[in-house]
Amino acid sequence: MNAPYSPRRSFSSRFLDIRGLRYRLITWGDPALVTPELPPLVMLHGWMDVAASFQFVVDAMAADRYILAPDWRGFGLSEAPRADTYWFPDYLGDLEALLDAALPGAGPIDLLGHSMGGNAAMLYAGVRPERIRRLVNLEGFGMPQTRPESAPARYARWLDELKEPQSLRDYASLDEVASRLRKNNPRLTQARAAWLAGHWSRRREDGRYEILGDPAHKRGVPILYRVEEVLACWSRIAAPVLWVEGEATQLSQWWGERYTRAEFQERLKSVPKVEQVVIREAAHMLHHDQPEQLATHLEAFL
Repeated sequence: MNAPYSPRRSFSSRFLDIRGLRYRLITWGDPALVTPELPPLVMLHGWMDVAASFQFVVDAMAADRYILAPDWRGFGLSEAPRADTYWFPDYLGDLEALLDAALPGAGPIDLLGHSMGGNAAMLYAGVRPERIRRLVNLEGFGMPQTRPESAPARYARWLDELKEPQSLRDYASLDEVASRLRKNNPRLTQARAAWLAGHWSRRREDGRYEILGDPAHKRGVPILYRVEEVLACWSRIAAPVLWVEGEATQLSQWWGERYTRAEFQERLKSVPKVEQVVIREAAHMLHHDQPEQLATHLEAFL
């Protein structure tokens, strides 16, 4: 096995009861570091990722601060609900309950989200603007516009998917898991992939390694993505927002021509106060590709 990355800052892990689920929360730093000018920083990971994914950027930050990152429901070591589908409102409900449980009585926090986590962070900051001091969105683009006439087919596809068991591939070793991570993202170094593999998977009794993600995440949702509702939330964001993207990210890889960068930029005009940054030599997993560049921008903004 390749030698894994050696973290500069260690994290601690604990479990909380969040809306009936056993939620795993990891933290870096000490609560004693919190001040009004340096509040807790909460980091939200993306789809098929885990909280430990932020280790590299936390290590790259120059100053110590109190940082918290949960494994979303059905990811990492957090419990999966007994459900067929994952709904975005549940992520907002989980985030609110998590903040209430982990940071009772805290003032406004700094909130960062990547991809799916960035979408959740933007919605939450518009729904609860008083709880957020600074907001960072790492490539949480949202989704393509939908049309009401597509609803029948979307419901039908969902009903069909409910009949099909979902599964994720397993692996013979952590080396194989690390290779999978690097196949998904060739910019991820071997050392970082070797470290992530142990947090992205677990060894089963039969000796094989399974990904720490509920296969039900692969199912779509039957409800339409309503851009007007999303932008109504974005328009209520009171915190300054830092939008960060990798220069090599191509929206077309996910949505073809259904959702363009120009359309996203038009949506972003709904947010009152936005600063935009492009990370060089990075794509969607920019916190893995260029954690040092990202940390520099984060600390300047936060």
